[in-house]
Amino acid sequence: MNIPNLLTLFRIVLVPIFVILLIYGQTFYAFLAFMIAGVTDALDGFIARVFNQKTDLGAYLDPIADKLLLVTSYIVLAIIGIIPPWLAVLVISRDIFILIGVAILFLNHKSFEIQPTLLGKVSTFFQLATVVIALSVAQPLLGLQPFLIGSIYLAAALTLLSGFHYTFLWVRQMGE
Repeated sequence: MNIPNLLTLFRIVLVPIFVILLIYGQTFYAFLAFMIAGVTDALDGFIARVFNQKTDLGAYLDPIADKLLLVTSYIVLAIIGIIPPWLAVLVISRDIFILIGVAILFLNHKSFEIQPTLLGKVSTFFQLATVVIALSVAQPLLGLQPFLIGSIYLAAALTLLSGFHYTFLWVRQMGE
């Protein structure tokens, strides 16, 4: 077990801690846990690349850790009323549709490479930014309240666009 994989496992362990903190109204500490998770995500990727420590385990664990944190964040933030539930449904549905598309390609023995598109990366960035802003809203001194509504609608629009884009790529792949 190398350092990048340990950092990824640490990020997975942070998810229930993050949820517990949110449930008990400790938004500042939840915000810190979320930010620490973000730092470990960047750090594990950096270490794996620079020190040539990429592993098959890491290739599976890293995206699982990322999606686990993101999906969990949206579910809990929607349940406690910080973001609208429809946004959580939209974000999660896009990821489910992507997984279904990959599964169908796999089951049909279609060759494919799982690579996020630029639009997918931008969408994920704004989904994460929305979580950060939503967590920050509970900290009035940060002054991010006015940005939350815009962030919600931008994340929703980009999520829809990237979902349509992935669907287009999937349909094209199925046709080959």
